[in-house]
Amino acid sequence: MNKELTALEHNGTWELTSLPPHKKAIESRWIYKVKYNSNGTFKWYKARLVAKGYNQLPRLDYTANFSPVAKTGTIRLFLALASAKEWAIHQLDINNANLHGFIDEELYMKPPEGYDKAQPGQFLALLVYVDDVLVTGVDENNIIDVKRYLHTSFTIKDMGHAHYFLGVEIARSSDGLFLSQRKYILDILHDAGMLNAKIKEFPMSKSLKLDDTGPLIADPEKYRRIVGRLLYLNLTRPDISFSVQHLSQFLHQPRQQHWDALMALLRYLKGTPAKGLFFPSKTELQLRAYCDADWATCSMTRKSVTGYCIFFGSSLISWKTKKQATVSKSSAEAEYRSMATTVCELQWLSYLLRDLQISLHLPIPLMCDNKAAVHISENPVFHERTKHIDIDCHIVRQQVLNKFISTSHIGAKTQLADLFTKCLNSSLFHQFLSKMGLVSLSPS
Repeated sequence: MNKELTALEHNGTWELTSLPPHKKAIESRWIYKVKYNSNGTFKWYKARLVAKGYNQLPRLDYTANFSPVAKTGTIRLFLALASAKEWAIHQLDINNANLHGFIDEELYMKPPEGYDKAQPGQFLALLVYVDDVLVTGVDENNIIDVKRYLHTSFTIKDMGHAHYFLGVEIARSSDGLFLSQRKYILDILHDAGMLNAKIKEFPMSKSLKLDDTGPLIADPEKYRRIVGRLLYLNLTRPDISFSVQHLSQFLHQPRQQHWDALMALLRYLKGTPAKGLFFPSKTELQLRAYCDADWATCSMTRKSVTGYCIFFGSSLISWKTKKQATVSKSSAEAEYRSMATTVCELQWLSYLLRDLQISLHLPIPLMCDNKAAVHISENPVFHERTKHIDIDCHIVRQQVLNKFISTSHIGAKTQLADLFTKCLNSSLFHQFLSKMGLVSLSPS
């Protein structure tokens, strides 16, 4: 607490004064937290003095409140690139990050000495998630220099090489980078009282069909809390993406059948806590994508489910399971909407890679297991029959013409995106997981 107060004074956060007439003062409070290492051992105590902002009224007491937060796909791409390039990855934490805001005025400044004489090839990147920062680059000496400079401006905690970031355990070897959330999974199981539960082989039974019937559960908040934590677990566990998406549809009124399915998912995690993503160091710096849709799969709304997965070389960096916003009249239409969603994500990743100074080889392969959807993307004659999906048609078709993507048909047994749209049988489930680089670093 003394360190917090000293930092607040050092940054000139406030000055003591009398409260002017017709002004109100909001109260403050201390927030305490204990930080742990990835193995559960004590790291340090943390105290923060915060204002009770929930007493303020928007547009009256404040206009905006924003902290920079990187997308999960950006985090995975950042780490996969550092692994492929064999760059060092350092981690730091900004002290009193809430004190360093933005100003509205337009300012001009001279570049610091040496900026216009920068050495070619000395690329360096910072990934910011509120006050947690990862730094990587070609030269580790540059990383150390940047951390030293940031410490003079903000005061930071230098954590050295990255090992535990946002609850993700990072293990590195000459073969590549391994990401897992083992401690996070064990915490979820402990809080749910499932540490001694029987192990289940799959996240969700293939024959299970959930709907909005049956008795309501007595503690809906517990259901919502567990599902919310599982959504964050999706950062390194693509194998539960479809199951969590399915369960999250019933947060408003969870019923006994939903609770039973949630407990079955936790039993699957009980048997696989050490599973995580592996990003190999020897890989191509090229994107490839798979997209799929399960047509009219929702028995309540008859909406389809979109699923895609995107690889950077051999590293799985982006995936999604999401129910489509509208009802599709055919399987081809559902697949085409899935293609359009995937193309938008590919465009975002291409912009990000350009900022990271990585040149992409175009067109990017986009695999789909629906021949009609592939034909629509390649043949403009089909567009006369698909005016009701006109926007999606133009998004995909335009990128085919621009040679940004090239669509191709693949068989169902090689469609990796199937994992994100439906429950699979045993052989396909484990086969797809191995192809996605989801492995166990140690016996689970």
